[in-house]
Amino acid sequence: MTGRLGRRVALTCSVVGASVVALDGTVLTIAQPVLQRDLGADTGQVQWTSTGYLVAVAGLLVFAGRLGDRYGHRRVFALGCLGFALASAGIAAAPGIGWVVALRVVQGVSGALLQPATLGMLRGAYPPERLGMPVAVRTSAIGLAAAAGPLAGGVLVDAYGWRAVFLIGVVPTLAVALLCLAVPEPGRTAGTRTAGKGTQDRMPDSGVSDGVRRDERGGARTARGETARVPSVRAALRSLDLSGAALLALALAALVQGLAHGPAAGTLPALAVATVAATAFLRHERRAPQPLLPPEMLRPGPVAAGLGALLAVSAALSGTVFTATFLFQDSLGLDPLPTALRMVPLALLMIVCAPLSAVLAKRVGARTTATGGAVLLAAGVLLLARPEVTGSGFATGSAAALIGAGFGAVMVTATSVVVHRAPEEHAGVAGGLQQTAMNTGPVLGVALASLLLASGTALPALAAVAALAIPATLSLPRADRKAGHAREAVTPGSAPAPNVRS
Repeated sequence: MTGRLGRRVALTCSVVGASVVALDGTVLTIAQPVLQRDLGADTGQVQWTSTGYLVAVAGLLVFAGRLGDRYGHRRVFALGCLGFALASAGIAAAPGIGWVVALRVVQGVSGALLQPATLGMLRGAYPPERLGMPVAVRTSAIGLAAAAGPLAGGVLVDAYGWRAVFLIGVVPTLAVALLCLAVPEPGRTAGTRTAGKGTQDRMPDSGVSDGVRRDERGGARTARGETARVPSVRAALRSLDLSGAALLALALAALVQGLAHGPAAGTLPALAVATVAATAFLRHERRAPQPLLPPEMLRPGPVAAGLGALLAVSAALSGTVFTATFLFQDSLGLDPLPTALRMVPLALLMIVCAPLSAVLAKRVGARTTATGGAVLLAAGVLLLARPEVTGSGFATGSAAALIGAGFGAVMVTATSVVVHRAPEEHAGVAGGLQQTAMNTGPVLGVALASLLLASGTALPALAAVAALAIPATLSLPRADRKAGHAREAVTPGSAPAPNVRS
């Protein structure tokens, strides 16, 4: 397979997979009231159609990324897409609310499999210096899906009922799953991933070195009749760090469950479980011979800074949209459609600014681009907190545009840094961490907004949350001037200068 075809397949699958997941979340919000009436469910049961999905996704994202690193991002992505499509079709035919909640959990597991792979595939297909634009295209597609979701959901619910919204993503996810299975992943032969120099002996599915591998646990014959080492099931499971994965899943799932239900009964025990599990996870990772999270990804640096920025801006964005929806409808008496129209500039600017941010980051650096985006986001939220702004459609749209532009700039830049700076053999784990930040941040933001909504201080607090991203963005890499000078020094007929990673 040529490099060009591989890049096209990776980008297509990444965009479609990420867009379907984004679309699913927005159309569900529109469908929930009708679903509740049709199935005779109570509010708590309907809430679990969202919470069950979020808990499953948050708990499994990092482990799913580890599976992609070990066994191939396309394989894991295809498995996730197939599961997502089947669960979606099952929900459309569900006879009761219990089936809907259970299948939403299955959707969450499938979404956790496919989401990190959307970034892992890009990391493996594109050279680091060209990674920014594919990430920007993916971000723009997510913004477009999120903007189109409420409109598409409203049309489908009105015309065909709530079951129709779950059928939107079935065909696209099946199509990209088949595409992934039909086109082999670069660097894989006979199901074995090439891990790069120095890593073959550590990989559970590594190839044979020098034609012979001896193993007291048993072996397999090579073409020359010699015994080659085949790692045992126990060794393969040990390399996945299942204990660490279980502790991290418990911590994140309990955190999301506790925050998603606000001050309801059971929140404090859930947060206590999250704290204990997180502490046990950190202690386990320091002792594990093959930890789920590589040590270099836990140290302060560009990867940690990028994740912190993504957590802060996603919390600020989701909390602001949640607060603005209540503000426009309850305080100003607007209907849902005028409320949605006031926030359209947010999605539009996010779509437009994503590719522009990729270009800008190559020119002035990730630090400057992301910091500017965080400032725009905080300023937009602060403007939205002013009564004279919320009373004017034009002023509200302007504030929403600042929020969308700022969020798009930070998301593209920080995501590129996280995926780029992580070692390629850990690209899936990096993608899982990025998706964990992007899934946990909104839960934190909405929980904070719910707590402060009655006091009228939600938006200023969310602006402060957005500002918390600025110290993180200031730790991102600067522009790489040396790489630019090296490219300028290349003349016709001379050898190209080596790539310098920013």
